[in-house]
This record gives sequence, structure tokens and C-alpha cells, in this order.
Amino acid sequence: MKLSIGIVGLPNVGKSTLFKALTKQEVNIANYPFATIDPNVGVVPVPDERLEQLTKLSTSKKTIPAVVEFYDIAGLVKGANKGEGLGNQFLAHIRETQAIVIVLRIFQNADIIHVENSVDPIRDLGIITTELALKDLETVGKYLKKLEGEARTGKKEALQDLEAFREIEKRLASGTPLIGWDAYSNVLENIRISALNLLTGKRQIYLLNGDEADMPGNLTEKIREMGGEYIVANLAAAEGVPELIRKAYEILGLISFFTTGEDETRAWTIERGTKAPQAAGVIHTDFEKNFIRAEVIAYSKLLMAGSWNAAKQKGWIRLEGKEYVIADGDVIVVRHG
Repeated sequence: MKLSIGIVGLPNVGKSTLFKALTKQEVNIANYPFATIDPNVGVVPVPDERLEQLTKLSTSKKTIPAVVEFYDIAGLVKGANKGEGLGNQFLAHIRETQAIVIVLRIFQNADIIHVENSVDPIRDLGIITTELALKDLETVGKYLKKLEGEARTGKKEALQDLEAFREIEKRLASGTPLIGWDAYSNVLENIRISALNLLTGKRQIYLLNGDEADMPGNLTEKIREMGGEYIVANLAAAEGVPELIRKAYEILGLISFFTTGEDETRAWTIERGTKAPQAAGVIHTDFEKNFIRAEVIAYSKLLMAGSWNAAKQKGWIRLEGKEYVIADGDVIVVRHG
């Protein structure tokens, strides 16, 4: 499982600076709008000191971290849905991501152009939310036409889906994101809706670019109203990268487990609550199909023992079956047929 995150924001707010800090890639960072046209895509290792400690313990030849894929797209502007700026078609590049980082500029610097001619993160947040909602409205509208056609022929499934789609359309038409809507999680059980990967239904992290002193008092309140999480980071000083990745794991309910040995030590990403056979399937699909048992020990306990064999001798390695739920930091060996 690979975590993927889209980076969204107005032009000149620090999106490409964030991407460069994350990926150490040279991307086009310029003091004018629309410096990013094609999406920049970068794969970033998840910072995890446990991985290094396990590598030393096993004297592994290779260390393979879990990774996050970041997509940096062109800046949104007010009216992008009507073709302003570069329009909103490039939003399709982040349709398949699991979460969105919305970068808001809170720093003041007269030398760096703001596309709206002033720094106002609450206004900017409103612009981004509206544009994402209108893009979703366009997607839902197209699908509704298809559904209405099916419903006219008396297709039972289409008739059932129409009501849910119309509710979504109504909410999006008001410029309101889906993520803060309590009923949305129930609606997502509908496979057709889930398959659309609507942008405003994704988990959101707000990265406030600047210092705590730059932050308007009511901004965090607005973010919480919208069901989002935030971090404050001065991107000019390349701050906030590890915290951003940790926050993404937290809000998406993701954890890491490990495999370790002489050949390699590796981190694997799974959703919290994953049972042992499904976790084994992340390593290799055959491991899930032919799962028998998992040998399991907490990473801290393994370090305390000093080696896998020493942990075995102490009786610290547990044998777990198909109902065992993998915990964050578990080190496992899969027994399979």
C-alpha cells in the first residue's frame, strides 16, 4: 500500500517550495503565477527511526522505508472552473490520491506576488474550497445525466442511486465540501459514488506557510469547522516535512509494521485495524491466500532482546493466527503454505 497526497493551493503560496523540501527534487519555483503546469510527482520516504534501529540489529544489507507519493499541481485561482488561470482540468491529476494538502500562505512579504493582491488565508481557503466543490459538481453532474437516463428505462439500481447523487449535488452546489458532512460516510458505501473519488470527500491537511505569529486568530476555527487538520510550517526554512507525513498517517489511520533480516529491513504501510493475513498480503498476495500463522514481536521488545534468536529464547516471539490485528511497530515473520 502506498500513500498518495495531492498538493493544492493558490499560485505563489509555497506549494512548489514544499514539494522541493519533501522530495529534494529541483522543480520550477518562480515568483509568478502558473510556474507549475504539468504535475510534479515525487516519492518521499516516511521518516521512521525504528527502521534504522532494526537495520543495525539485523545488520541488513538494505533498508527499504515506507513511501508517500506527492503530486504538486498548478495553482488554483478564483474562477478556475470557468477557465480562469489555467482552468481546473489539472485537478484530475489528484483524483486518485488518498488525501489533499491545502497550502495556505500566512507569511507577509511584499516582494512575493499574491494573485489576489493581499495575504488573506481565510479568503484563499474559501476560493480553494469553492473551486474543488465546483470540480466535484461537474463530475457528479455528468454522472447524474447518465443515471437519469438509466432511471427512465426503469433500472432499479439507478432509481435507488438517484436520490444519493442529488443530495451530493445539492451540497456541492452550495460550495460546501463533502468531508465535513456526517452522512457522507454512509453515502460512500454506494460503489458508484465511491468510484468517483470526489475531491472534497478526501481527507484534508492544511499547511499554513509562515510562523505562528502570522496566523489570524479565526483561521484554525474555520479549518476545524471544515473537518480538517493543520500544521504551521515556515517552508522558506524547509520546516514541517516530517510532521506533515506523520499527520497524514494519523488522519488516514495508517500504521507501519516491519520485516527484518540479513537481506533487508523494510517498513510496510497498512490501515489501522488490519488483520495478520491481510497485512501478510501487502508483502505478497500469496502470503494472504496461504496464511498459516505470523510470528510477532513489538519492535521495542525486539531491540531489548538484541536479536530475533535471543527474543525466541526468552519466549517473547508470539504465534498469532488469522484474527490477530497488527499493531503499529510490530515486527513479523509470516508462516505460509
